[in-house]
Amino acid sequence: MGLRFIFMLTRNDRTVKDAAEHLAQALSLGVRHIGFKDIGLPVDDLKALNATIKASGATSYLEVVSLDRDSEVASAKAAVDIGVDILLGGTRVEDVLPVLRDTGIEYYPFPGHIVGHPSILEGTIEEIATSAKDLASREGVHGLDLLAYRSPLPDIPALISAVCAAAGKPVIVAGSIADKDRIALVRGAGAAGFTIGTAALDGDYPAQTKTLEAQLSAIVRDVAELNGHLSPFGKHALDEAFGSVTEAWAPRVAGQVNDMQIKLAKFRGAAAWHFHEREDQLFLVHRGRLLMRFRDREEVVNEGEFIVVPHGVEHCPVALTDNCKVVLLEPATIAQTARIEDPRSAFIPS
Repeated sequence: MGLRFIFMLTRNDRTVKDAAEHLAQALSLGVRHIGFKDIGLPVDDLKALNATIKASGATSYLEVVSLDRDSEVASAKAAVDIGVDILLGGTRVEDVLPVLRDTGIEYYPFPGHIVGHPSILEGTIEEIATSAKDLASREGVHGLDLLAYRSPLPDIPALISAVCAAAGKPVIVAGSIADKDRIALVRGAGAAGFTIGTAALDGDYPAQTKTLEAQLSAIVRDVAELNGHLSPFGKHALDEAFGSVTEAWAPRVAGQVNDMQIKLAKFRGAAAWHFHEREDQLFLVHRGRLLMRFRDREEVVNEGEFIVVPHGVEHCPVALTDNCKVVLLEPATIAQTARIEDPRSAFIPS
């Protein structure tokens, strides 16, 4: 799994009043991980947000903002009542785990010493990593919510790396992430994901405009690039592509899909009778007409039509026109077994 972007419908550690409107925008852009805080909106409104998130097939997160035991336990109970997928934050693990037991909610508490509101992470790298190791070792803790960029430490990537190594479980990084460089640092340090809320809502992320649509689009694009999820391929016009194919019965590889090659071939006259022991083939006629001979019948394949030849089936392709251009889809490992020796006409895939 690549680095996970969690869009938080929050500002200053509170769920924003217009969260439902922002949620609709995020879902329309394909954001699949969306969270909110346990304060800022009534519980019924949070339930509505959660229902919309889950109905869209996305994952819902609730991040706890609590300064005392009773309010943190209340927040955990609210998470159960709301029905979120993942509970982020909080420090009172012994009190929260019994609340979440058998609910199916994943739990990612804060490692380290958390103070203030908005929350600040205190302690040295060693102290925070030790806390992370202890928390992650407990049954019912699925990962950690690290307030890395809410720490005054000078080397935040080193902090993230140390916590990831100590935890051995997924680490979500939160707090003041507002550009691609910082996201890249988070990924490079080994984190499983990160949260962005205020930066996107306030238009602070580098994007074409400050609108939420532009902000989220830029974040999603940057994460896709860092995860290697952007395609380097563009479209191709078949007529242009066939311009580089000059020799008959000598297919040119134009692309590959997993272990299947897309080949362009010009057919002239007849090939030899042959079959393939393990590989199926697809013949799509782009220009002209093709006759596919089988031992029991013949099939004429016109422009825009295709035919599949299963492995083990003897066949003999014959071009019915001088200008017979065929797109082939076949495994890269394809080999043939010919029934006759005819170097002049044998169709030998390249």
